[in-house]
Amino acid sequence: MTHPANLLPPQTWKASWKVLFRFFFIYFIIQCVPLDIRYYAGLFQIHWGELSFRDIFYLTRYTPRFVTTDSPFGSFADWGVAAIIAVTGALIWSYLDRRRQEYNQLYYWLRVIVRYRLAIGVIAYGLLKLFPQQLPFPSISQLNTQYGDLSAWKIFAMSTGVVPSMETFLGLVETVAGLLLLHRRTSTIGAGIIITFTGNVFMSNLAYEGGEFVYSFYLVVLALFLLQYDAIRIINLLTLEQPTAPNTVRPYLPQPWQRGLKLALKTLFIFFFVGLYGYKTYASYKQLGYQYPHTPGLTAAAGIYNVTEFRINNQEIPYSLTDTVRWKDVVFEPWATLSVRSNRYVHPDLANTEEIFVNDPDRNYELAGSVSRHYYSYHIDEAKQVLLLQNKNRYHHQEQLELHYTRPDSSRIILSGINEKKDSVYVVLDKLDKKYPLIEGRRKPLKL
Repeated sequence: MTHPANLLPPQTWKASWKVLFRFFFIYFIIQCVPLDIRYYAGLFQIHWGELSFRDIFYLTRYTPRFVTTDSPFGSFADWGVAAIIAVTGALIWSYLDRRRQEYNQLYYWLRVIVRYRLAIGVIAYGLLKLFPQQLPFPSISQLNTQYGDLSAWKIFAMSTGVVPSMETFLGLVETVAGLLLLHRRTSTIGAGIIITFTGNVFMSNLAYEGGEFVYSFYLVVLALFLLQYDAIRIINLLTLEQPTAPNTVRPYLPQPWQRGLKLALKTLFIFFFVGLYGYKTYASYKQLGYQYPHTPGLTAAAGIYNVTEFRINNQEIPYSLTDTVRWKDVVFEPWATLSVRSNRYVHPDLANTEEIFVNDPDRNYELAGSVSRHYYSYHIDEAKQVLLLQNKNRYHHQEQLELHYTRPDSSRIILSGINEKKDSVYVVLDKLDKKYPLIEGRRKPLKL
């Protein structure tokens, strides 16, 4: 049992330290502890009997939101509101608790809250990379999209996705850093790793126009708060080469049931956010991940096709670099997605935040950040040899096509039917025997 006599001898904090502590205590409680009733309402929408890694992932992404924005992470304005609340609370607290000499125990528990909040935040993303799913290998359509037709964030994602081993390494670093936070003695090391790693993520979001710069900086701020606890001692030891003693403040839990409850809660926390989440994330990886659809596409059709012949209302339209109606090429993915490259306007769907969708038609990673292709999910009616196409882009979701298909041979597909404007369309597609150096290399597969 830890007795008060074994704790760090009581010390009188400076008045300025106490005021700052009161502010940061209230501020980080607001930032880390879910105080929004909507968060708890969402718990009742989870099917706990069929819990998925998606459900746990969204539980880890909580941040307080006071200002309405389109981002799931809010904005820096929310931080400003939290700071105003913290200032007000600190002033009232300072008036009511004027005689308090120190806050060693309360400071300890605040660090525990911040440590565990930061841990689940980085582990949630780390495991998505450790079992490389967050940034998958580029699809056939993406490999056949011009560089200038991709957003900066999509280029960054694809550049990482082509090296799954690198993505796994990044996930390992992130996961290990999160695990280090779960033990008091190694938390400073974990915080230091996160400042470097997640700081780089924050800069990448800014440089490549990512949508998670607020959240990544939020994690960096939590890590900075944890690191400053030992920062002076580290500087004294490593830079000034002065004698340095560790901080010996421990939680005061005099009753056996209190210590047992602490151990039980920590065990449950690690089981749920590390063990169970890790297992279900690995299971998702073994089932081909969550970014691309799983429904199989047209049998043996995957590849890129040249549009040899194109007719609208029985009138042939010759190939043109500028025509907005004629298709240039068509890609059949291994899954039930078909993409069409043309000069017809594509409203960009940036989708630059990490989202996990259950249903195949909602999985928009393949089309996110691309402006030269229209992506369609399709249903196959094999009896009638009909493809029912639905545009996957949320800005073109009203577009539907019904196309009859015939396959004279293994390299040709003929489509005929009704397009998005209700005009009759007839398209002859010839498969291109295209080689990809990234996959096949010049003499053998390329390994990055």
